[in-house]
Amino acid sequence: MKRPQVPPQVSAPSLAERIELLSAKRQEIIRPILEHPRDYVLLSVRAMAKRLKTDPATVVRIVRGLGFASYRDFQRHLHDLSIAFATSLDTMQSAGKVTSMPAYVRDALEQDLKNLHGLKNSLDASRLISLAKRVYDARRIVLLAGDLAAFLADYLEYQITLLGLPVFTATSAGRIAHLVRTVNKSDLVLAISFRRGLRQTVEGIHLAKARDAYCVGITDTYVSPLARECDEVFLASVESTSFGASYTAPVALVNAILAACGQYRRPQTLAIVKEIAEEQRKGFRWYTV
Repeated sequence: MKRPQVPPQVSAPSLAERIELLSAKRQEIIRPILEHPRDYVLLSVRAMAKRLKTDPATVVRIVRGLGFASYRDFQRHLHDLSIAFATSLDTMQSAGKVTSMPAYVRDALEQDLKNLHGLKNSLDASRLISLAKRVYDARRIVLLAGDLAAFLADYLEYQITLLGLPVFTATSAGRIAHLVRTVNKSDLVLAISFRRGLRQTVEGIHLAKARDAYCVGITDTYVSPLARECDEVFLASVESTSFGASYTAPVALVNAILAACGQYRRPQTLAIVKEIAEEQRKGFRWYTV
């Protein structure tokens, strides 16, 4: 299947600078859209102009002044912003009125399947192979995360540890600051954060990048600050019909990364898991009937 084209993006600093170059009147016209993108993303240029109490030509001129080639490109950007700035209230309201509890549960599972299909159709396996090589070549592997994403970092660290690789996880602001202070160009730093991006994770990857570490991001949209800071980024949707984000696709992405790492040096992995198998059969950790 042909890999989808990456939509044109305007980085946040560049966009902010371009907004400042607009006249005061045009800044006031465009500001409600950027503050509440979900309310405008599906509107035609005519409908948007009507809601903003201006004319379509003015909207188009503002869009072009912000650096977008067309109104459609601007709509794509609004779509990404609506994902990045979504709240728990937004996700529940977007699901619509619940007709029945079984239907609501089915809708939640259906959204998880959509997220998985999106990951499957967009993920380039060759990039995972390249990432696996970097994992093995790195002096240190540093995982940055926080809040709910911390469990993904812990899970990834646990599995990479089984391979005998030097992996370190930081999920608090203080540990992130201390850990990235010593990274260099020989290190691989992987940051996980979704939607707007958690401050400690974004600032951590910014410092790691400044120290020449190779930085990889796992997020859900190209307008994420991780997409700007990292050398490469992998996307996995966290869209949900409930109050919380769905981590079905991110977990699948992490498993795909681990699968690539496990197969990259298969003989070495097999030797390790043979030793692990003995512990799993006879180790003291396991309950014996």
